[in-house]
Amino acid sequence: DLGLKAASEVFADRAYEEDGTLVNRRKEGAVIKDENEAIARVIRMVTEGKVTANDGTDIAIQADSVCVHGDGPKALAFVEKIGAALQAAGVELKAF
Repeated sequence: DLGLKAASEVFADRAYEEDGTLVNRRKEGAVIKDENEAIARVIRMVTEGKVTANDGTDIAIQADSVCVHGDGPKALAFVEKIGAALQAAGVELKAF
């Protein structure tokens, strides 16, 4: 109503609950450590609008922006791989 633009952010390396919330970091599997699995999930979230929740169900998700934790030593390389994979899937990367 105020004319503000909003974007829905998804997390590349985090697991989701069936209600769409992030899995608590105290739980097993909350952080996805397999880079290829994380990238495949991002591709699906962006292209299909779905992610597989921790209980195995597919849930709807809006992915306008992808969050990558930048505090790891391989963060930049991970972002570059995600970008390349998204472009290979036909996704146009652009600023808001």
